[in-house]
Amino acid sequence: MSAPPDYPRLQLTAISKQYPGCLANDRIDLAIAPGEIRALLGENGAGKSTLMKIIYGVTQPSSGEIRWQGERLTMRDPAMARGLGIGMVFQHFSLFETLTVAENIALAMGAQAGTPKQLEPKIREVSQRYGMALEPTRLVHSLSIGERQRVEIVRCLMQDIQLLILDEPTSVLTPQEADELFVTLRRLADEGCSILFISHKLGEVRALCQSATVLRGGRVSGHCVPAECSDLELARLMVGDAEGLESSYPKVSGGLPRLRVDDLSWHNPDPFGCSLERLRLEVRSGEIVGIAGVAGNGQDELLALLSGETRLPRGERERVSIDAAPVANLHPDARRQLGLAFVPAERLGHGAVPEMSLLDNALLTAFGQGLVKAGLIQRSKVRALAEQIIQRFAVKTPDADTAARSLSGGNLQKFILGREILQNPKLLVAAHPTWGVDVGAAAAIHRALIALRDAGAAILVISEDLDELFQISDRIGALCSGRLSPLAETAQVSTVEVGRWMAGEFDQPAAAAAC
Repeated sequence: MSAPPDYPRLQLTAISKQYPGCLANDRIDLAIAPGEIRALLGENGAGKSTLMKIIYGVTQPSSGEIRWQGERLTMRDPAMARGLGIGMVFQHFSLFETLTVAENIALAMGAQAGTPKQLEPKIREVSQRYGMALEPTRLVHSLSIGERQRVEIVRCLMQDIQLLILDEPTSVLTPQEADELFVTLRRLADEGCSILFISHKLGEVRALCQSATVLRGGRVSGHCVPAECSDLELARLMVGDAEGLESSYPKVSGGLPRLRVDDLSWHNPDPFGCSLERLRLEVRSGEIVGIAGVAGNGQDELLALLSGETRLPRGERERVSIDAAPVANLHPDARRQLGLAFVPAERLGHGAVPEMSLLDNALLTAFGQGLVKAGLIQRSKVRALAEQIIQRFAVKTPDADTAARSLSGGNLQKFILGREILQNPKLLVAAHPTWGVDVGAAAAIHRALIALRDAGAAILVISEDLDELFQISDRIGALCSGRLSPLAETAQVSTVEVGRWMAGEFDQPAAAAAC
């Protein structure tokens, strides 16, 4: 279809979507012009994901009108959207885990794009060009969370894109790689591609986007030019009450060592995985240690070894210790009995069972907190815990009987983190605690982590969000290719230096001295 240049490429008029008991979108108007980079902002549960699914044909609106390049249409399904030149990167991935990277991309592009084998050289070229290296022959189930998001991004960039929808695209990139991606997005926009950009990193929105539409409670609450607003002003548009959103937390020195990783090496049997090389790490009571790094550099392997999902032989049990007790050969429940709590990177399927209620998900890791007596579940106590989590962490949900999969990503993250914090752990290991959550939810999570730290817990946070790590961490380091950089006091290093560590520019022996 062709259209006069003054037509919006995409125009939504009075779009509404009604679910049972929930009006997700309420008469939303949105227009995006050719070559425009527009942000879509809003707190978790504001209706952003539903609106994107309507644009991409995943779900149908209850009412309203969609016009593509001036012509009214019904977006029947994602195949139709892709045929029009619309590409979307979902926050929760839509990949077949038993297929390779190339097979997933071939399925999305259709038979006319060629076979997976024929696509492999182009996948390598595109992924390298955009700083998101991928091996086309790897099976998706062997990829880390961050690497799976790279597949989604590269899959879209290989299409003849007219409208590119990006949901939290930089969460797995270093600052330098994010800058490179922004160069690419600006070039695409200069060539006429429209870009709809969803991010909770407001600095990115201000740097990249020419315009922004803000949703609150399923409605359009305002429009703005991000470059003319501060982060705090954007946050106020999103959540209304900006109290606590600009908190600056004092840095502290920890007490006695609580978690110790001593010369830990681990060979990954997966040829595409990452092995760990002589990691030395200490996390003390009353401090937060942050570990940065691009996804796929050993974070998942380290997390599995700390949580007990991967165990070492008994002869190497002292490689990991909690309060001086060797635990490297212990199962997860035995480590929890010693005071460990764990927030995994993947919410659905790892942090929570999607089909189960919040009530039952609360029991999954907190069963040792007096919720089971003589082999019988104390349902009233489980419900009390679930409701306490919902209330204290402001989880938006109809009730504790709601299935985990029905919550927005940010609200489910708050529930999972709250479940672990309310167990009053001695040691909390948290992976990407605010990935994809809005500024209000992120601020609440940060306050909860600081309060737990100030109560004497030792906290290890693994995240790709450098801004977050610098805000809450007392000491910071980075993983690259299974090697750990020095740990330094956060106040004594810059984001540029940590970015270099993330790229492997550090002297590993210094890591031992830092501990």
